[in-house]
Amino acid sequence: MADPIPYLDLPAQIRGLRKELDAALARTLDNCSFCLGPDVAQFEKDFAAYCGAKHCVCFNSGTSALHVALLALGVGQGDEVVTTPFTFVATSWAISYTGAKPVFVDIDDATFNINSALVERAITPRSKAVLPVHLYGQPFDVDAILDICRKHKLPMVEDACQSHGAKYKGKTIGTFGVISGYSFYPGKNLGSCGEGGAFVTNDDKLAAHAKSLREHGSTQRYYHDEIGFNYRMEGFQGAVLGVKLKHLQKWTAERRRVARRYAELLAGTPLQLPREADFAESVWHLYVVRHPRRDELKKFLDDHKVGCAIHYPIPLHLQKAYAHLGHKPGDFPVAEKAARECLSLPIYPELTDAQIERVAEVVKDFFK
Repeated sequence: MADPIPYLDLPAQIRGLRKELDAALARTLDNCSFCLGPDVAQFEKDFAAYCGAKHCVCFNSGTSALHVALLALGVGQGDEVVTTPFTFVATSWAISYTGAKPVFVDIDDATFNINSALVERAITPRSKAVLPVHLYGQPFDVDAILDICRKHKLPMVEDACQSHGAKYKGKTIGTFGVISGYSFYPGKNLGSCGEGGAFVTNDDKLAAHAKSLREHGSTQRYYHDEIGFNYRMEGFQGAVLGVKLKHLQKWTAERRRVARRYAELLAGTPLQLPREADFAESVWHLYVVRHPRRDELKKFLDDHKVGCAIHYPIPLHLQKAYAHLGHKPGDFPVAEKAARECLSLPIYPELTDAQIERVAEVVKDFFK
């Protein structure tokens, strides 16, 4: 029996960075800079530069970053925010936490991203922002959605939580919208050793307001100007991310290598393979294939010790938490079909050619 292939191999990544991480964490420990502090401040500076943005504000999670982004833009009770039903639930949590309502728009069948042709019809007098997602590492159609936002005078917030360093028409994402949110959950392309998140912006006032909101609504200790939150990033996570950011470009190149190899090896199978849009340079956070017999294929891969996962089995409009919105099956048919068919294959920088070939071999055996 061949060795198991894990869906994600974080231990392999950590082994390669262990000395750098140990030194960075020891420095933080010696400084006792556990909440925000110099390591977080340095990472904010470096990540802003990486995204080509003026400011980066770090948080304890990507969810918090998106929540504060919407609050800083004035989104609140009774407002609406246009978004996708096919993403991790944190995107819509950020909307709900403000008291606003997520208004869903169906997705594009080929890319899984929000269908830009359908966005405008979802806008109402209550709309306060548009929050599309660069899903699975691939940019959405930025210009098409920006045109709609300009026409209706709405801010666009990019959910880039899965797409650190992805490019749209040759330019790194992050500054197309007014604010762009990122997650540093451990499994992300740029992941912390715990929870973490950030947003980037070119707006001085939004950055300053966000820093106050993440620290109990305070700009001066023990003086609180508004209801705030304890959304600070830990110093240890800033130290870890500072180390990992230096490797991100190399890791992205390796992910693109894995995706190219899968495309070659799986080209003759009945799978619907992920397609990189003409305008996009994906960072391949996930490699998601599709087939109507998804559940059988997943069991076959599991039985043959090939790791795989489902992102995401239930679209947001059909989640129990959003039953109050009154949606029913069939409301967003493309998203619902994707949810029934999608399967994520292993993709990470440490995946070897032999492992990629083994994954493809097991997939082909299933269809035999």
